[in-house]
Amino acid sequence: MRRSFEDLVSEAEAAPIEGWDFSWLDGRATEDRPSWGYSRLVSERMASASAALDLQTGGGELLAGIDRLPPLLVATKGWAPNVAVAGRRLRSRRAFVVAAHDERPNLPFRAGLFDLVTSRHPVATWWDEIARVLRPGGTFLSQQVGGDSVKELGELLRGPLPPGPRPSPGRAAAAAAEAGLVVVDTREEHLRTAFYDIGAVVYFLRLVIWIVPDFTVDRYRDRLAGLHDRISSEGEFVTYARRFLIEACKPTS
Repeated sequence: MRRSFEDLVSEAEAAPIEGWDFSWLDGRATEDRPSWGYSRLVSERMASASAALDLQTGGGELLAGIDRLPPLLVATKGWAPNVAVAGRRLRSRRAFVVAAHDERPNLPFRAGLFDLVTSRHPVATWWDEIARVLRPGGTFLSQQVGGDSVKELGELLRGPLPPGPRPSPGRAAAAAAEAGLVVVDTREEHLRTAFYDIGAVVYFLRLVIWIVPDFTVDRYRDRLAGLHDRISSEGEFVTYARRFLIEACKPTS
């Protein structure tokens, strides 16, 4: 039996969005994963690190799944509910979770403390601060969201994206070099993403707030209703996530 627009939307609005957990979307949306395997790369580097920092850790989901963590592991998060979620999740792994604003370039750590800094899907990347807290020879590894990620969905609701610079591997590499880091790897992929009901779209936009920053169901109800009819007719709505990987090292001298 086909579920109504109002039923699906109400369910999605009531769903909790603490942490960085997309399991609510199981069976309702799919997204291809980058071929480089970010979790595996982080696991490999964590295994050989002595002191690591994970910036904007979400709910600590990625770190909680790593088998071997370094003797010192610190994670930061700016949104208070996720600080608590990550703290509970990582307490048994003897990791420290620190509240640090995601959009302010001042990390509360002394210079040269970490030999590894990681960040998955950061809101902002403060290259000078990352370079400051890295030890000479240390590594920064990050999977980031490209500026046109899921733009087909964003433009369906908001109209064409305004012109201007957007996050990209080239811009990230230039910023890293300007901060004194040596870029050793960049990669980029466009990943098929499909939504199978309008509830999945609403939940996704509530959680991933930068796609439509002013999103509320009431504000976009008419366009959401149109998308609901389209998904009901075609079976899915397809868009493309943009992801890129960047790895940079701090020179030893």
